[in-house]
Amino acid sequence: MSEGECPVTLASPARVTLLDGFALRLGDDTQHPVRDLPRAIQRLVAHLSLSRCPHRNAVAGALWPDVPEDHAHGSLRSALWRLRRVAPGMVEVSGDSLCLRAGVRVDVRELETWASRILDPRVRGGDIAMPGKALRGELLPGWHEEWVLLERERLRQLRMHALEALAGELIVAGRFGEAVEAAYAAVHEEPLRESAHRVVVRAHLAEGNVAEARHAYESFRQVLADTLGVAPTPSMTGLLTELRPRVGDVGSMPTFGLLRKAPEAAQRSS
Repeated sequence: MSEGECPVTLASPARVTLLDGFALRLGDDTQHPVRDLPRAIQRLVAHLSLSRCPHRNAVAGALWPDVPEDHAHGSLRSALWRLRRVAPGMVEVSGDSLCLRAGVRVDVRELETWASRILDPRVRGGDIAMPGKALRGELLPGWHEEWVLLERERLRQLRMHALEALAGELIVAGRFGEAVEAAYAAVHEEPLRESAHRVVVRAHLAEGNVAEARHAYESFRQVLADTLGVAPTPSMTGLLTELRPRVGDVGSMPTFGLLRKAPEAAQRSS
């Protein structure tokens, strides 16, 4: 907190941002984060945001793993005291557990709520949509603590599975543009993830865009060969099997095959 700033009680809104970087926003003006927040306080708030209500020992051990236990607990007490000066009442103590006060908004928890809704088989059709841009960022980029790395990968996997499931449901609902957007968002998370590319191909085929489906397949096949030296699985190649022309059956040839042969036929006739 900068010199001259007054602490803000949590009777007003509070929001913790962990995706695309740490920020703590207090008071009615939640657009502007608290400035010059010490790293120890950032780590404490981030850990409580991700761990919900951990035991004091777990917090001290995770945040200060390389010092003796009594020093770690001393550092935790100091960080809690400094956080209370900035945001009185933000952390509640229940026995030996530490929790963020109810009502503190955390973007990671909002992402988890969105993913849980998408993955719920009871939710369908018009009740589903892409997450907001604020929920698409990486967890605490540049932080390398073990507890951050584990949570970062967990959230990445959760978001990818939810995006793929969302794309599938949007295909069923006939919302093909949104389905393609969700599918490519999953591809962006992991460019070598075949299940994400499969849903891209499925979305194009469902909309009747055979050429785009084939292009998406060929692009993935080439990247996979160049990067890993492997071919797509039968689950992927099977999506395009029915599009391959049968020998001697011109009527079965897909549109993109006819378009490629048209210029050759025109040259022969001239």
